[in-house]
Amino acid sequence: MDEARWYVVHTFSGYENKVATNLEKIVENRHLQDWIHEVRVPTETVVEVKDNQRKEVERKVFPGYVLVKMVMSDDSWFVVRNVRGCTGFVGPNGKPVPLTEQEVEALGVEKKEILINYAVGDTVQIVDGPLENFSGVVEEIDMERNMVRVKISMFGRETSAELELEQAELME
Repeated sequence: MDEARWYVVHTFSGYENKVATNLEKIVENRHLQDWIHEVRVPTETVVEVKDNQRKEVERKVFPGYVLVKMVMSDDSWFVVRNVRGCTGFVGPNGKPVPLTEQEVEALGVEKKEILINYAVGDTVQIVDGPLENFSGVVEEIDMERNMVRVKISMFGRETSAELELEQAELME
């Protein structure tokens, strides 16, 4: 079976949640979980001030669009395309084009789980970037920002450097 990719589906404005809900029901009822993995309506929480009242409101990031993680086939395409409120896939002439890894990352659709084998106080080898082949001691790990702060001895001086988590590896 092919790998599931993210596709963008165009909907009638205001029907995003309805399309997502209906598609999820169809997937469940017809046992299509192997083909259609996930359905998302990207939203963000914003603070609106109305009549001097601050209120947190959830707003759609892309009104009129729903993201679907699916294995593309004639059958899965047909199911998604025929959900009430769906007007088609985004792509040239309605031909579905999957989102690239960079687009998926930029949209924040999927959180990449990075497993690291080091902790604060461990000595690590830097394996990528301008400080490649240097080693240092881990001072701080920030999983939210995907960053690690490493203290490196450079030219007889201690220097802190901020790296992405996967740029450092535990020294054996």
